[in-house]
Amino acid sequence: MNITGTIKTSLRALRAHLGRSLLTILGIVIGIVAIVLVISLGEGAQDLILNQVESIGANSIIVRPGREPSGPSDVAESILADSLKMRDVEALNKPVNVPGVISIEPAMLVPGSVSYKDNLYRATVFGWTPNALGEIFNVYPEEGSPFTEDDVRQQAKVIVIGSKVKQELFGDSDALGEFISVRGQKLQVVGILPASGQVSLFNVDEVAIMPYTTAQKSLLGVNYFHELFIRTQSDADVDQVSEDIKATLRETHGITDPAKDDFFVVAQKDIVERVSTITQVLTIFLVAIASISLVVGGIGIMNIMLVSVTERTQEIGLRKALGATNKNILTKFLIESLILTALGGIGGTTIAIVLSALVSTIAQTQFNLDWPFHLPIFGIVLGVGVATAIGLIFGIYPARKAAQKDPIEALRFE
Repeated sequence: MNITGTIKTSLRALRAHLGRSLLTILGIVIGIVAIVLVISLGEGAQDLILNQVESIGANSIIVRPGREPSGPSDVAESILADSLKMRDVEALNKPVNVPGVISIEPAMLVPGSVSYKDNLYRATVFGWTPNALGEIFNVYPEEGSPFTEDDVRQQAKVIVIGSKVKQELFGDSDALGEFISVRGQKLQVVGILPASGQVSLFNVDEVAIMPYTTAQKSLLGVNYFHELFIRTQSDADVDQVSEDIKATLRETHGITDPAKDDFFVVAQKDIVERVSTITQVLTIFLVAIASISLVVGGIGIMNIMLVSVTERTQEIGLRKALGATNKNILTKFLIESLILTALGGIGGTTIAIVLSALVSTIAQTQFNLDWPFHLPIFGIVLGVGVATAIGLIFGIYPARKAAQKDPIEALRFE
């Protein structure tokens, strides 16, 4: 019998036990769905995170106080460190020290909630410079205006709030000119930001931004900064600028041994590389876990094929009596195994693509996330390839067992 005839008879045999065939395929389908879906969503999540990070700009550098965190416990130490002060900003602003710098934006993080009358909301409260949000993220007040440099110099008690903060505190009422409370201090609302959702690493709708001097002196009572956000010229060598920043800060801090730095410098391109590496490793790990279900599906195929061999013993004997060789029988049962895995691979891939597109659409429409849909060709090839290999590997033993049956004994089998 030629290969076409063998395929046709294999399909008839599988249709004769349709329920059992579908249950066998199910194990492969689940495995393929897991692999393709993990890779697709992993690539989408990686693009989402990288786009958020890159939105700050490749030529951006962040300087934070304290030693660079090597674990979760070090993060709090960094936040509480007091090593970055105004003298550092003044030194970094000198072109002779750090050429290529466009601006330095000191930033403060103010813990706590904002309130208006009886309404309370836990916003993300920053002390920042007047134009930081606009120049870095291209977000400007929809109503009112940003605070000014004079407000920074005078430590003015003014604040710009996000759209969700406004809605939570004021509802449909006008918020401009009203005073809200932050850590017991009254601040006047001078601007309201448009609904922008997630921008970089924070949600613009949930922020409240005041002059950094107000946050520093009036609300927190400190003389240091939590962060310095530095923007460089587009043609600047970011690595060289980072080294110049380190050299300048060591000089202002009287540090001669780099191992004793009480600050750390992070360039945006370094963050992008780290995030990319982390997401890739995580995707590989999840794919490895998902592949276990394919192995389980392969074992299921082997078991079903063994049952099929036992049930069709007389058929095998009859075929051999009519001239079928061991190779013919082996080929027939291998093809049945491959058909099952191929159908599982096609079905699993289709379901995974639909689910991935659905997740991407929901993320974009319902959560306002720029989560792109990816058709992971590599994942599809990997999943279907592994499924085919499993069909061969787990189908060989039942097929050999069928091929090695003695025709006379097979015909006598009850």
